[in-house]
Amino acid sequence: MQSKLIKVANTIQPVLELIKQRWSARSFNKQAISQEEFHTIMEAATWAASANNEQPWMYYYAHNNTESFSKLWECLVDGNKPWTKSASVLMIACVRKTFEKTGKNNGSAEHDLGMASSQLLLQATSMNIYGHIMGGFDRIKAKELLNLDDNIVPVNMIALGYLAEADQLEEPYRTRELTGRNRKKVEEFSFEL
Repeated sequence: MQSKLIKVANTIQPVLELIKQRWSARSFNKQAISQEEFHTIMEAATWAASANNEQPWMYYYAHNNTESFSKLWECLVDGNKPWTKSASVLMIACVRKTFEKTGKNNGSAEHDLGMASSQLLLQATSMNIYGHIMGGFDRIKAKELLNLDDNIVPVNMIALGYLAEADQLEEPYRTRELTGRNRKKVEEFSFEL
């Protein structure tokens, strides 16, 4: 896959190969992710760090070619719909805003979801399955679809799947899939005191 080679991170410092290989793919083939593979990916999320070991994350998912997948897909904004239709799995990632034991606000809930999702994506990448986290979706529609109470907040959606050639994508997604990645330099976001 041409995009897979283009997207490998060109880091300044030596980092884990798995981190260099993880990127937000858009070109998926319709190959199914098996239940066993999916459960392995979700197991990785289980072991993420969280405040007081609360594990405030929840993932609602559906496999492609199901009515539930179509309902999740309908929650996406128009800009995310063209390329997600071939994903094997769509998920809505949510957090519980309060601690289960005390009912007090959990100010780390979204951070902890990010930790879980990061581990989920790294595990998927190790299995040659790629993911793309999206903020572009209708949260009200998602909340209604999932019948969530006010303590559960939909934060983002995730598409998972096996890679396909970027040529199957329409523009501007094809160009995005074939453009190298870059990041801020460490000095731009870390400051010694």
